[in-house]
Amino acid sequence: MTRRIPPLNAIRAFEAAARHLSFTHAADELNVTQAAISHQIKSLEQWLGLPLFSRLSCAVSLTEEGAAYLPAATQALDGLASATARLMRSGDSRSLTVTTLDSFAAQWLMPRLKNFRRRHPEIDVRILPSDGLVDFNRQEVDMAIRYGSGNWPGLVATPLMKEEIFPVCSPALLVGPHPLRAPVDLRHHTLLHDDMTFAHGDVDWRTWLRTVGADGAFDSARGPFFGHSYLVIQAAIDAQGVALGRGVLVADALADGRLVRPFEGMGLRLNFAYYIAYPEGAMQRTAVAAFSAWLLEEARISQEASHVEDRDQVEDRDQI
Repeated sequence: MTRRIPPLNAIRAFEAAARHLSFTHAADELNVTQAAISHQIKSLEQWLGLPLFSRLSCAVSLTEEGAAYLPAATQALDGLASATARLMRSGDSRSLTVTTLDSFAAQWLMPRLKNFRRRHPEIDVRILPSDGLVDFNRQEVDMAIRYGSGNWPGLVATPLMKEEIFPVCSPALLVGPHPLRAPVDLRHHTLLHDDMTFAHGDVDWRTWLRTVGADGAFDSARGPFFGHSYLVIQAAIDAQGVALGRGVLVADALADGRLVRPFEGMGLRLNFAYYIAYPEGAMQRTAVAAFSAWLLEEARISQEASHVEDRDQVEDRDQI
């Protein structure tokens, strides 16, 4: 029997746009332009001979026919995605797709990835930086490194690293007319702000100053804001001000001296942490198991090194 089925790309565009009720969000999900989504949907409507969306001035809505078509389209795409994942797992593919936060990828993962390639040259790793949560049923992703509570329904979450936040700056700011010796000295310096702090409900400058007993000494809301943690870190390295650094993300910069901690013993442990997240059964694949084991080893080495450096800095100051 010959099946009469519309083009798959048109179905994907319709299903994403119908689910989001937005051509823009559908374009973001499928990594295409909004014009491409509009074109695919228009071609599908012409193929079917009926409208699927009602175009309004500032939004779109499903027609009765579109609403009836959506469940079948979603079920078909989910079924195809699941079958593809099962087939790839059964073949134990040597390729691996990992998604993680932009800043974590840039500051921690990428400098260490060469170690994994050296150990497992047979595994090809694809890194997808993203601040959004991945849908393993819809996206071609094998595992994720996420920052949060570790509670993601339907996924296994293995703790990777805890996170601590503390002031960091260029060594250049420790000298000069206003050296940083105590938190109140920050009033002479630019405070750098990380927008991701507010997104995750983490410690901001006001909270940190209140915790160390310096709240109200100056306006803690002043200074530039940055949309990514790695931008804040780079600004601090460039001596543009003092940042609240996340311990995991600034570990390498502290180790090689690009950044320093002006106030020892004043770090605050954050409620969230980094986790390796993956669907049930993913560890049956050799590539997933190998990358997960390597991540855990690198995380252990990184955090042990950070603790040693913290102790060394305290001893150095005692000698001074």
